[in-house]
Amino acid sequence: MSTTGDDPGRREAASQPSFTALKKASPMGNLGDGRKSALAKYSDFFVGRRGLAALLAYEMCTVVGSSLPGALGYVARGVLYKRLFGRCGGRVQFGRNLALRHPGKMYIGSGTAIDDDCLLDARGTREGGFIIGERVLIARACLIQSKTDAGSVEIGDECSIGGQTTLSSSGGIRLGRYVMIAGQCYIGGGRYHTERVDVPMMKQGVYTRGPVVIGDDVWIGAGGSVMDGVTVGEGAVIGAGAVVTKDIPAYAIATGVPAKVEEAHESAATL
Repeated sequence: MSTTGDDPGRREAASQPSFTALKKASPMGNLGDGRKSALAKYSDFFVGRRGLAALLAYEMCTVVGSSLPGALGYVARGVLYKRLFGRCGGRVQFGRNLALRHPGKMYIGSGTAIDDDCLLDARGTREGGFIIGERVLIARACLIQSKTDAGSVEIGDECSIGGQTTLSSSGGIRLGRYVMIAGQCYIGGGRYHTERVDVPMMKQGVYTRGPVVIGDDVWIGAGGSVMDGVTVGEGAVIGAGAVVTKDIPAYAIATGVPAKVEEAHESAATL
C-alpha cells in the first residue's frame, strides 16, 4: 500500500465518510491491572458493581442457577436472575449457561425468553443503555454486546433473534418491533483506523459510521449482516447471506454482497 512522502509511517488516507471516534471497552478490562485485587478485577469485569453483597448475589445466580438442569434449574433461574438486572419484568425465562457482564445496566421486559449459552454484555454502556423489550425470543448461543461508550442496545417488543447471531454495538443498535433475525447473522460492529503502518491496527483506535437502526417488521435471512451506520426501513426483507452496507428503503427486498435492492414486496402497494 502506498504511503505519503513526508511520513513513511502513515498510509495515504482514503476518502472516508464522517465518523464518530469511540472509547472501546478493553476485551480484558482491568484483569491485568496489578494494582487491584483479584476480587476487584473480577467485580469490575463481570459484576459491574463493587462490594461483597453485589459479588455474592452475582455468584449465587450465575454459579448456582446457571448449571442446574431440568425444571429445578428453570425455576431457580427465574427467581435468582431477575435480582441482578437493573429492571426485569415478570415471566422472563432464562436458559442454562447464560453469561452476564454488568447485568445491573440491563432492562428486560416481561415474557422474554433467553435460551442456553447466550452472552449479554453491557460493559461499554451506561445503566439503562441495554434494553430488551417484552416477549422477545433470543435463541441459543447469541452474543449481544455493548462494546463502546456509544454502544447502546435497544431491542423492541416481540422480536425474534435466531441462534448464533451476534449484535455487536459500537455506535448503537436499535431494533423496532416484530423484527425477525434468522440464525448466524451479524449486526453492527465498528471500524479500526488503519492509517499508520508503524502501529498495529488494534492500537490505532476505533470509530463508527453511526448506529444501526432496523425498523418494525423487518426480516433478515440466515447469515445476513447489517453494518454500522445503516438504516433498514420498516417492512424490508434482507436475503440470506446479504451484507448490508447502505440504507435500505421501507418494504424493499435486498440481496447480495454488497446488498442491492431488487424490488419492493407486496406490502408496499398498500402505502
